[in-house]
Amino acid sequence: MSNALPVIVGFGGYNAAGRSSSHQAFRRQVLESLPLDEQQKTIAGLACLMAVVKNEGQGYVDHQGKIFTLAEVDMTFRAQVLNGTLVRKIESFDAAQVPGNKKISFAADDDDQPITFTMVKRDLPKTIPADWQVNDLENGSVEISASSASAYLVESYYALIAQAAGQLPSGFNLADHYSSRFHPRSLQLALLGASDAVHSMGIPWQTVANAVKPDEVGVYSSSALSQMTDEGFGGLLQARLRGNRTTAKQMPLGLNTMPADFINAYILGSVGHTEAITGACASFLYVLQAAVRDIRSGRRRVAILGNAEAAVVPEISEGFANMGALCSDDSLCKLDGTDTPDWRRASRPFGENAGFTLSEATQYLVLMDDALAIELGADIHGAVPEVFINADGVKKSISAPGVGNYISFSKAVAAAINIVGEEAVQKHSFVHAHGSSTPANRTTESELLDRVAMAFDIYDWPVTAAKAYVGHSLSCASGDQLMSALGTFRYDMIPGIKTIVEVAPDVHQQRCRFMLQDQDVSANKMDVAFINSKGFGGNNATAVVLSPNKVNAMIALRYGGGFEAYLSKREATQKAAAAYAVRADSAELDVIYRFGEALIDEQALNITKQGISIPGFAREIEFDLTNPWQDMRQNTVAD
Repeated sequence: MSNALPVIVGFGGYNAAGRSSSHQAFRRQVLESLPLDEQQKTIAGLACLMAVVKNEGQGYVDHQGKIFTLAEVDMTFRAQVLNGTLVRKIESFDAAQVPGNKKISFAADDDDQPITFTMVKRDLPKTIPADWQVNDLENGSVEISASSASAYLVESYYALIAQAAGQLPSGFNLADHYSSRFHPRSLQLALLGASDAVHSMGIPWQTVANAVKPDEVGVYSSSALSQMTDEGFGGLLQARLRGNRTTAKQMPLGLNTMPADFINAYILGSVGHTEAITGACASFLYVLQAAVRDIRSGRRRVAILGNAEAAVVPEISEGFANMGALCSDDSLCKLDGTDTPDWRRASRPFGENAGFTLSEATQYLVLMDDALAIELGADIHGAVPEVFINADGVKKSISAPGVGNYISFSKAVAAAINIVGEEAVQKHSFVHAHGSSTPANRTTESELLDRVAMAFDIYDWPVTAAKAYVGHSLSCASGDQLMSALGTFRYDMIPGIKTIVEVAPDVHQQRCRFMLQDQDVSANKMDVAFINSKGFGGNNATAVVLSPNKVNAMIALRYGGGFEAYLSKREATQKAAAAYAVRADSAELDVIYRFGEALIDEQALNITKQGISIPGFAREIEFDLTNPWQDMRQNTVAD
């Protein structure tokens, strides 16, 4: 029997360029290359998301009540929208005045003479330091006599060495769109991103759930760095040191499995498969591979997969900076020969660069097997037939690149040729490179691409890098790349690496073409995108993504006359998806949050030898009663 083809029937999320569904974020990346009406639509949609204006149906209204037409919104607020998107100076906190503590000790004139000070008695620590002598004073104060060798923490401030980041659009407040209940930022991102993907299908989730068995649904999601804002592990680890108390939510909500758990519980109400995998900066492709594996095997018929990462916090920035991984403000100035850093162009893949730029994002896909997509009339935006993951072997440094990416990328190209043919790959494919914007990456990844191109007789291979626009969102990074690739399939435009003025001289370019401007490929449509990702520790992954045109041609061959019936059914799906796109462009995001709904009554489960029926689910779970190891079973009289 032929394998099921995992097809993309929904996609959504948010990053520094905007919303992923209906390609809003992609359009922001190639804005100047779009027709005027598409530019105006993009600016207005982002202006609504950023709460600059509100779409009242009869016009756009600003905070003063002034009404604007679409063209007037573009003309009036374009600069504000452009400045408030993509990579820019950090806005969520003052990166030049980050609060911290400085350890100090007091020096006395005489070593035998103690240090004396007064304080309010109620502020005394529960455990008095051994070298303190405490004397009560009037008015609730005490006098402390302490050894001069005592160390004290004094509140002080410091500046981050890298003050650029890829942040969500300015003014876009996640908590405004649902009752966030003190969720860590990355879990807010997960709910909004997955909701966007589910709505983008144009098919109600209940319709999908009713069409499959409960355990044929899978959710694959994680955060590589867990939840590091105050409501998660960040607050948990800092509370005592800051003189605060931990909360009951910080420990459980900090777990890196929580994005998957929140989607199951609060978006889908799913009792199906759940899986949280991390592979450092390649995590999105790790969860994608798990979903593709299960759909191809028949274990799952529908999968929601992706990641949410809120990494623009001082501690994570400082950690990467101390590794020498981030592009510092000083390095930016040296690159440009200026005294002022150009934060907008901090991320410079394959150009003269000095490190990556941290960012935040959430990206999710909805995959189905092709038979279910045909049955439901789902709109197909592409397919992911293969994802390959390989390690590096023995390493001289855990963060250094190695041979694993040669394996994963070569296997991806070979697989694509086997699936769609050599000409499609040689003439109609392009690469979404990891493109981290580090000096090591620009040489090693470009050499890899050149050598693979040579092995498969590929010339003039188009290469782009989404991090030029949105920075490095860690676990979401390859999700940013894949969403951009879907935009290329839709608009026949490959985004240029527009933050560099020229390709660095040590970049290998014998077989690859690193474009500095957007490339119109309408005369040579792309059939295949290769999504490449390299993560710390040797987490290398490469995905093959097929265009919707190529997938539709493949499906037409598989289903014959049934394909025409599918096209007819798909019209209603596309109409519903377009209606959601209009609402989302007005910042009516319809975030799904099912907290407080009735729970499943465990006593109402019906368990038999054949399966389990669950209240609220149209179909029951059926046990697999076959024995894959029948030939190893010893026959007995009882059998």
